[in-house]
Amino acid sequence: MRDYKKLRAFELADDLVILIYMITKTFPKEEAYGLTSQMRRAAVSIPSNIVEGCSRESKSEFLRFLEIAFSSLKELHYQFSIAIRLTYVNLDDIDKCELKLSETGKVLGALIRSIKRL
Repeated sequence: MRDYKKLRAFELADDLVILIYMITKTFPKEEAYGLTSQMRRAAVSIPSNIVEGCSRESKSEFLRFLEIAFSSLKELHYQFSIAIRLTYVNLDDIDKCELKLSETGKVLGALIRSIKRL
């Protein structure tokens, strides 16, 4: 078993969850069961799948959960772009979140590539 707390990808994904919750707090009330809910679920899915993957014994299972986490990250990035186009997100939060999404993607992608090489 792996210690997920030692993974930089987990730390970044965990920070991203908090950031997404803070950003979506200001979304219109009519989005509570729409975009707000979708973005929060996708965000929570990223570190959750990293944690679940770390609990698996085999490399292939670990890799599968990391790939699911990466897919959730891509889903969240798309949903965030929708929120921007709908003008639900202020300029400061756009830059902060885009940076966190990008950094998380790079680190998680590098982790996936390193596991595939083992």
